[in-house]
This record gives sequence, C-alpha cells and structure tokens, in this order.
Amino acid sequence: MLPLRLAAAFVLVAMLAVTTWASLQVPLWETPRAVATHPWFIATLFDTYFAFLTFYVWLAYKETSNLARVLWLLAILLLGNIAMAIYLLRELFRLPTNATMEDLLRRRKVLQPS
Repeated sequence: MLPLRLAAAFVLVAMLAVTTWASLQVPLWETPRAVATHPWFIATLFDTYFAFLTFYVWLAYKETSNLARVLWLLAILLLGNIAMAIYLLRELFRLPTNATMEDLLRRRKVLQPS
C-alpha cells in the first residue's frame, strides 16, 4: 500500500500547489470568456466531473453513512482531486500495511448493535 500512499500524497501536494499558484495568478471567476466557452474547455469539464462521479460511486459504496456520502460528494464536486486524494489517503491509512487491494476497494463492515 506504500506506493498508493505515495501516489495519493503526490496528487494532493501537486493539486494544492497548482491550485494555489493558479489562484494567485488569476481568480477563477475571472476566467476569460473565450476560455470558458471554448469547446475543449467544456469537454474537459464534462470529462473531469464524470471522473469525479465515477470515483464517487466507489466512495458511496464504501461509506455506510448517508451523511458522509453527501458531505464527500460536495467535497469532491467543490474540490475535485484534492478531496479525492484526501479520501484515498484516509482509506489507505486506515488499512494495515499488509492489506491487499481488495481490502482497499471493498465496503467496510457495518457494526451491528448487540
């Protein structure tokens, strides 16, 4: 799981760095109209948000609380890969170091009251 932890940490740091850099250059709301209406910009946004929703399907499967599902969906839609990397790191650090990919991907067991 160490390579996955490193990869997710890299994504998180890189996204925080590039987002900070871009924000300091130009505020998001000042994106030029020519860019915001460009067909490839629009296609890239669709591609990105469909990828977010695809990741969210796995997250919604793993999470057992509806409140957590809603909050993570909002985080992903607002923060994108930053939220996704945080979620993946959270899941990876919850696993023992000898865990398998199956352990990462499957749903957590719901504890039943005794």
